[in-house]
Amino acid sequence: MRKGFSLFGIVYMLFFAIPFPMLIYYNTKDDSMSNLIGENPWYSLAMLVLSILFWAVLLVGYYRKWVFRNFSLKRNIEKLKTTGEPREAKILESSKIFKTGAAYDTYELTLQFNNLVGSTIMQKAVVNDAKSYERRYEVGKTVGILLDKEVNKVPYFIFATTEVSLNKTIILLTNLSWLTFAAIVAGYYFYSYNLESRGMGWRFMSIGHPLLTCAFMLLLYRAFGTFILRKFIGKPDQLFLIKFKGTQTTARLVKLSQTGTYINAQPMIDFELEFTDQFNQKHRTNIRKIVDLLDMDSIRQEYFSIFYLKENPQKIAFAKDVNEIKGEF
Repeated sequence: MRKGFSLFGIVYMLFFAIPFPMLIYYNTKDDSMSNLIGENPWYSLAMLVLSILFWAVLLVGYYRKWVFRNFSLKRNIEKLKTTGEPREAKILESSKIFKTGAAYDTYELTLQFNNLVGSTIMQKAVVNDAKSYERRYEVGKTVGILLDKEVNKVPYFIFATTEVSLNKTIILLTNLSWLTFAAIVAGYYFYSYNLESRGMGWRFMSIGHPLLTCAFMLLLYRAFGTFILRKFIGKPDQLFLIKFKGTQTTARLVKLSQTGTYINAQPMIDFELEFTDQFNQKHRTNIRKIVDLLDMDSIRQEYFSIFYLKENPQKIAFAKDVNEIKGEF
């Protein structure tokens, strides 16, 4: 259900980022030659340069996400195999994921192990099993893992037996996808010039042209998504940092209040908590969290289990939240 809503949201946003600005522009633009003659060429040139800059930022970002990220992950995994902190993880839960035509068996595991400072944590992970006959991923068994000592690069931990290679077909397809997208953008510049210039160069370029507004909307969505993620949900890298380097303790609820912010009709709650660190120093800090309306009663309790960073006790996270973070390895 959640994936369905997510897909709908993506399609909905893409409609307002690409087709919608085009519909508005091509149904309201003035096609008269006098309108082009009266345009300031420097203004049009500035809009053209700005649109090129926007699309360049988008294309670079998409290439890093679609293509370069695969090489970066491979390099980080290879480094982690030699520098990672070893741990033994106990398998608490194991469920097989059925994929049609898959070369290997895939399992979703719930692991329990000590983090970098000795606190017990649970971690969900999806793993491909190339040696299913060894029955390595059954409940109750232990597996070797390697933790990133700095917790600053994805992946933050891997299985000790991990072997990494790049799928050349996938790399080729992602490169072709990126090149196709880049060609469509370049082709739209060519199409717009031939259709609208009328021998007057780029004077038709304005702040409302789709070459500019489409790129701006896509960048706006990216910035908005990043803001929501960091401000209201919490950066994944920060949560992993607290999880793998944090100390677990119990915090007392001092105050509970609504912030007035809602995400998908779910209220954001501000928790004011007080706890004592390992040096017997008291700290009071706030943490905000989106709470399901059906779970409102569960937050009205006196104590909560949390993780905090020894070097920065103001950085905390609920134990329940950090233990639900997933990873694929």
